[in-house]
Amino acid sequence: MMVETSHGLQQEEQIWMTRIRLRSQRRILWMRDRSLSFAESGYTHDLNGFADSSVITDREVDRILAAPQVLATAEANFYDRDEIAQSLTRQIQMADDLFARDPVWQRLQQVFRLSALERDLLSLTIALEVDPFLRRVYGYLHDDATMTYPTLWLASMLFQRSSAASLEPDSGLVRWRLAYPVGNEQVGSITSAWVADPAIASWSIRGDCTDPALGEAVLWLPASLAAETTCLYPDTLKAIESFVTAMGQVGSPVPLEMELVGAPGAGKRTLAMQVCTALNLDLMTADASLLLGSDVSRSLALERLMRVVRLAGLSGAALYWHGLEEVNPKLWQLNQFHYGLTFLGVTVPLEPNQNQVVRRSFPLSRLTRTQQVKFWQQLTNNSPVPDAIANWLLTPAEIQKATQVTSAGTETITAVCRQMLHRQAGELFAPLGCPYTWADIVLPETVRQHLRELEEQARLRWQVYEEWGFGQLCPMGQGMTALFSGPSGTGKTMAAQVLARSLDMELYRVDLAGVINKYIGETEKRLKQVFDACERANVLLFFDEADALFGQRTQVKDAHDRFANIEIDYLLQRMEQFDGIAILATNRKSDLDRAFLRRIRFIVDFVQPGVEERSQLWRSALLESTPQGEPLLEGIDWEFLANKLTMTGADIKSAALGAAFLARSQGTRIAMQHVLHAARREMAKHGVAIRTGEWEG
Repeated sequence: MMVETSHGLQQEEQIWMTRIRLRSQRRILWMRDRSLSFAESGYTHDLNGFADSSVITDREVDRILAAPQVLATAEANFYDRDEIAQSLTRQIQMADDLFARDPVWQRLQQVFRLSALERDLLSLTIALEVDPFLRRVYGYLHDDATMTYPTLWLASMLFQRSSAASLEPDSGLVRWRLAYPVGNEQVGSITSAWVADPAIASWSIRGDCTDPALGEAVLWLPASLAAETTCLYPDTLKAIESFVTAMGQVGSPVPLEMELVGAPGAGKRTLAMQVCTALNLDLMTADASLLLGSDVSRSLALERLMRVVRLAGLSGAALYWHGLEEVNPKLWQLNQFHYGLTFLGVTVPLEPNQNQVVRRSFPLSRLTRTQQVKFWQQLTNNSPVPDAIANWLLTPAEIQKATQVTSAGTETITAVCRQMLHRQAGELFAPLGCPYTWADIVLPETVRQHLRELEEQARLRWQVYEEWGFGQLCPMGQGMTALFSGPSGTGKTMAAQVLARSLDMELYRVDLAGVINKYIGETEKRLKQVFDACERANVLLFFDEADALFGQRTQVKDAHDRFANIEIDYLLQRMEQFDGIAILATNRKSDLDRAFLRRIRFIVDFVQPGVEERSQLWRSALLESTPQGEPLLEGIDWEFLANKLTMTGADIKSAALGAAFLARSQGTRIAMQHVLHAARREMAKHGVAIRTGEWEG
């Protein structure tokens, strides 16, 4: 409406402000007519135009002691007979009609369930942010120069509400802290001074959807932002959209929580954006770790939580929370602030809520290799698919990051993927070099064929699981576990190194001393760290001396036995769910738990090398010449070494190295006496004594 300023000019004013001015003008007319103004009460005026409060007149006492109904009737009669009051009443009715259709105030009433009195009191508080000089008008209307802030009494009188009206602590105005009493004044007191929350005032006046108390922890994502993004979970998107639509979308009287469960970078926020795009909603994201973390007091955290939900409700946007893993679960259960549609982006499901909010959980499974390739091609306009993209377990966020270096070539893409998946080895596992190829390892043909079969299954497992559909036969986990059993020195570790290199995988050996812990539950915790760190990366996990971890369960005689069995049970379960490749080595196969053996895909038995294998081992260990081409050997009887010396591959390597040092110290080439002397030392380690002269001739 057009209002007249002190300069006589006409300007446009928000209707709710006009409504306050008109009612104030009419009320003041009545006050003056009843000779209740300061000038007519016989007061001595001060420089600010207010009366001397130390003077109490007879007329003032009579007015105060008059029956409220008598005063109300007199006020109504005055409005009916006074021409100026009649004109103001007509303008007030027109302003009230327009105000009832004001979308800003309709939104406030709808979201926070405000009563008419709460709405009127809130408008009086916000009006001071538009025109601070209204404080003097409020003092005049209160007939008290010190009461320059809105009160419940002023709202009741000015807007002709019940004089007995009051506010409860759970009223919408108080609960959502749209306005609050100054200092420590009481909510229910009709004379308490009220001020508007700055964020609410800013939104009401300028439509500013921000709250300085939340800082950069809150971001806005318009509905159009996800229009061009690829949907990786179309079935889940459709299910959420159908459910929210059936419940009445954001305006549902029952708040809705959509719990999206997936690994970091799985695309939970993107899916929430796509749902909002389908529903034509904006999305507001909030970082719970910054706003509600453990370093934040409970009272402050609850206030921030309220402010986030309040801001989402004001804007009509859906709300997406992330970082909830760092929030105390009890704090979230104490949350009583809900509105409309909320998404919860979590890695594991939250504890059940104890309120009236309807929550549905939607797990986001990892991408299949086919989906990873398709997503890469969509992002890169069908660029060639690197092996890391096709075969590693990558999240959508990691694939998207890898596309940023497409122009640098496959090696750079692989390096970026490896860096994203790399986990600090620390005390739990350590990298193991892979210098050997298939040409370097000497094994019986049956063992070699078994290892080749293991390699092929590891290489082709995703094609069989996903493209051929055999993944349904492995619902618990689609990894591969192999057991290498046999005496020490028969090539178990070397075989793992050969496989890792052939599969272009890094090899990590688990440090049992770092994993096994005497404290209850600590071993399981550390094993979880090992499996989680290596599951998605291009890593082959190697457990040496596996019998120390996967031993047989024992009869429970005390608490120690019970917790030891729990550790084994956890290992069995976690190994079955492991999606990577793990190799376990042991020289005591009989000590392993039978239930564990049933879960092993490959069991490769390494045996002592035969004559033929020993001959190959001796020839590969004893180098015939130096890198410069000078001969190193002299008079070596290969047949004798292979037939007479029953040694493992590790023993043969050690003996060859010992012979080399012995010959070098004597300044000669490596001869049989050097080899036999070194072999005698190695066999003595195993308790095999060779008498002097036994090998002579």
